[in-house]
Amino acid sequence: MKYNPEIHDRRSIRLKEYDYSKEGMYYITICTQNRECILGNIKTTINVNNMQNVGAPAHRCPEHTTKIHLSKEGQIVEKYLNNIDIVYENIKLEEYVIMPNHVHFIINVTSSGHLWAGAPTRGKSITIAKIINSLKTLTSKEIGYPIWQRNYYEHVIRDEKELYKIIEYIQYNPYNWVSDENYKK
Repeated sequence: MKYNPEIHDRRSIRLKEYDYSKEGMYYITICTQNRECILGNIKTTINVNNMQNVGAPAHRCPEHTTKIHLSKEGQIVEKYLNNIDIVYENIKLEEYVIMPNHVHFIINVTSSGHLWAGAPTRGKSITIAKIINSLKTLTSKEIGYPIWQRNYYEHVIRDEKELYKIIEYIQYNPYNWVSDENYKK
């Protein structure tokens, strides 16, 4: 079906007039199609035999471990996330977490982003949208079917305080899985 703006209401969630190839930190979230939990699962283990003191002896709590167990699809996504630093010059993957039905990560564009010297489109400016599109295309191709929903969430990180808050959110996301807005049983 040909695109018809009256039928296909695709409003952009991007900042108007913002150059997404310029230096900066970008927080990205991509969800799987229909939020299917295909990238792995979260397991929390509580070890009541190895209790930790949290203050006075009356305040004891069990030690627990939360781990992400990536599926084959999740491992493929992780492989391509880790290749971002290799494929794109001046672009660094700072932090990421792969959840069962979504991925959070921070990209740091240290100067005008260009593809690495061996790429066929060398010298062309690369935007966050092009990186995300490439990640989605390559992972879906290797997996053998489309796994991502159409859009993605992106946020321009404006200062150091905001950066550390987002890093903390990414790192603690597995621990908060059950209460996560993207959680699906």
